[in-house]
Amino acid sequence: MGNRDFRKLRHGAAAAALWLAAAGVGAAQACDPAVAQLKGDWGQARFAVEVADDATERARGLMDRTHMPSGSGMLFVYDRPQRVAFWMRNTLIPLDMIFLDATGTVRRVHHRAVPLDETPIDGGDGVFAVLEINGGLAERVGIAEGSVMRHPAFAAPDAAWPCAD
Repeated sequence: MGNRDFRKLRHGAAAAALWLAAAGVGAAQACDPAVAQLKGDWGQARFAVEVADDATERARGLMDRTHMPSGSGMLFVYDRPQRVAFWMRNTLIPLDMIFLDATGTVRRVHHRAVPLDETPIDGGDGVFAVLEINGGLAERVGIAEGSVMRHPAFAAPDAAWPCAD
């Protein structure tokens, strides 16, 4: 599956995935564009994701939502690595923001962004994707800098945790 094959995929909360223990996700599984898998020293986690991969979708994000299942999130994907900053305008639920580089490696985690706060949250330079999940969940699961994500957005051969063919 190519880097852009997942474009325009939409996945509702009805198919929310549960986060998994270390043995739950095998390294040889193919990637599903509706699923973001993360792993690190702490084990593994799996989230059902909606993909925001154009300017309009990224600007809207998770605004005006009052709830998000704990096994769900939104994955913001950019055309190229760049400096990004997020805010919580019209966002009603606290979020963790996980900033990733083009290899799918977590470079920064912002914990518990405050609903409705318009203070910019800087992800830094070289951000290719951002995963937003419920506030506090990254810390509870153990997601931290150096963790890696598997998703079709991260193309082989550069992906830190590539999709199986």
